[in-house]
Amino acid sequence: MFRFIAALILACFVTALPVAAQEAAPEAPRAETGGATTLEDIMARQRGEKVDDEYRSSNTGAGNTEALIGQLGTRGVASDSDLYRALRYGSADITVSSRGPASDVIIQDGGMWWLTFRTGPLRTYGTYILGGMLGVLVLFFILRGKIRIEGERTGRRILRFNGFERFGHWLFGGSFLILGATGLITLYGRDFLIPLIGRDGFAMIAQGCKWLHNNIAWAFMLGLVIITVNWVAHNIPNRHDLKWLAAGGGLFTKGSHPPARKFNAGQKIIFWACVVLGISISLSGLSLLFPFEMPMFAKTFVLANATGLPELMGLNLPEQMSPHEEMQYAQVWHVMVAYGFLAIIFAHIYLGSVGMEGAFDAMSTGEVEEQWAREHHPNWLEEVKDAEPKGGAASPAE
Repeated sequence: MFRFIAALILACFVTALPVAAQEAAPEAPRAETGGATTLEDIMARQRGEKVDDEYRSSNTGAGNTEALIGQLGTRGVASDSDLYRALRYGSADITVSSRGPASDVIIQDGGMWWLTFRTGPLRTYGTYILGGMLGVLVLFFILRGKIRIEGERTGRRILRFNGFERFGHWLFGGSFLILGATGLITLYGRDFLIPLIGRDGFAMIAQGCKWLHNNIAWAFMLGLVIITVNWVAHNIPNRHDLKWLAAGGGLFTKGSHPPARKFNAGQKIIFWACVVLGISISLSGLSLLFPFEMPMFAKTFVLANATGLPELMGLNLPEQMSPHEEMQYAQVWHVMVAYGFLAIIFAHIYLGSVGMEGAFDAMSTGEVEEQWAREHHPNWLEEVKDAEPKGGAASPAE
């Protein structure tokens, strides 16, 4: 009897060992799918979380038993899925005839975030920026109206900008407007033009916009150099700028004419915005004009991460990128800068045309009414008069 009970206890103990071991052992990841992608993996990607892809990137058929080749055909145990995983993760042994940058990248799946951002938040918030600026300008015109020359006109004209200055301005500004228009057509055309003119019609317009955008860019960069050289010395901040800003530039109150030299504080802000944004958009544009030849963002992100600011803002800027990712970041940055640039230029165009009487003359004929100069740039007018030889008055209006 004792032997029977002991044997029964021993049998139960031995039988329970595998069960206990199975319960104690942690469940292998993706065990229920045999190592394949799980629903949790899919949901994590949709939430924007990073998923460890090693279970796929390492499953490319490499290292399979060569003895099985005879059983499964000339490709052995490598399936189509294995091949495409190897191509996707860059581990496939391929040979290409081209020797250009990124020529051996056959599959690049890192662009979905770029496509989603470009057609989603980027366009949405960019539209808000442009629409908001136009709305502010319309509201300002309704409330303030056109800023008129308040004093009595003298009939005398003062040379404000010479021919070369005006050439640089119109080269820079005109090329920017063409670039802005072609860029917006490229960005919004699929949604708004295809329903109106069809795919073939839009294809012709898009091709023309691409050609114009790529070639007019050189005129824009040349104009940027010219205006910078012409006016950088006149746009150094001085004590008059604080008084001008404190008075709101006299834009909101009639009879208010704060001091200003050749460029007031508002014009200086626009000038430096044009220079900084112009350089930035030119660099990203060159990166797009010469694909894969001018990678900038990985190196920039290394410097940015070193400051610690991205971490404080909860950002994780990648420091290693594929050539295609560099292009995606360049395109996104190019569009972001363009939106801000366009909003600033909208305000500049408004004040230089319908918003202020006499302002457009400065860039059309180069000469302005003396009373206009006295009201908007009194310190500059004094400098001009002091520089004139005695008896050399301003030219009378014809």
